[in-house]
Amino acid sequence: MINPAHLDLFRAVLRHGGMTRAAAVLGIGQPHISRAIARLEADLGFTLFERGHGSAVPTREGEAFAREVERTYAGLDQLHAAARQIRDLGTGPLRVACQPSLAVRLVPRAIRRFRAEAPGVQIALHVPAPETIWSWAASGQCDVGLVRPRSGYAGVSCEPFLSVEAVCALTRGHALARKSEITINDLAGEPLIGGARGAFQQAVEDGFAKAGLSPHFAFTAQYTAARCGLVAEGLGIALVDPVAARDLSGLPIVLRPFRPRIGIETVLVSPAGRKPDRLAQRLIELLQVEREELVTALSTDQRSRSRR
Repeated sequence: MINPAHLDLFRAVLRHGGMTRAAAVLGIGQPHISRAIARLEADLGFTLFERGHGSAVPTREGEAFAREVERTYAGLDQLHAAARQIRDLGTGPLRVACQPSLAVRLVPRAIRRFRAEAPGVQIALHVPAPETIWSWAASGQCDVGLVRPRSGYAGVSCEPFLSVEAVCALTRGHALARKSEITINDLAGEPLIGGARGAFQQAVEDGFAKAGLSPHFAFTAQYTAARCGLVAEGLGIALVDPVAARDLSGLPIVLRPFRPRIGIETVLVSPAGRKPDRLAQRLIELLQVEREELVTALSTDQRSRSRR
């Protein structure tokens, strides 16, 4: 078997035009190179150089072998380049899927931080339906997902990511807007804007049932932005996600804490049985940094509302 170190020295002799010059450039003894070339010739079964007066001129066989060696090393260079690309850019676009409430600020800000660290990495950000995010995570079609909890999905790694409390959205001129906190009893008889069927809407309806109230849902809308838009038009009151609602400051609405508390959970999902690669893991870390900053901002918002 050919010793790769002998091939390196063979290339050095060719490059520098002799064993003595190669030894001087490499900082090793000339006898070491001579022995290595002799060993390589013994392994190959033919002479590589015509030796004389400190020079080493390749034989015809040596020239032919040199061409094959350079082709091999060119392939190795390509492998090294491919390895660098995988290390620096990953194996393809980093695929992220998230719910709308996190698609405006939290995820884009994490991506901005990530891009500053890894400028060449491509990222594909999707905002599909929750069921799609879960399906993509289960099938490996996304690397990182941020979504409401669901059950019944196998092949998904899931961990808590964000927990917030619903707030009450109402028009600025509404009589209840003067209160620092809205209770479920305050909403008795008020036209309400409900959410789409799911865990959150069920929690709202359960809260009314526990209070012995029958809510009047005049409208329904799946996402917080749509519910807040209907509120702004004076069509009712809505319980909404504070993360999405705080990005709608241009609407003529106010947000108030709501009691009893209704939690809104977000989980981080990824394909099960496959540890996130280095780039995906770094993005997750930056998402967590943004989450902590968001939690601090929401706490500040709540204290500000309570003083009004």
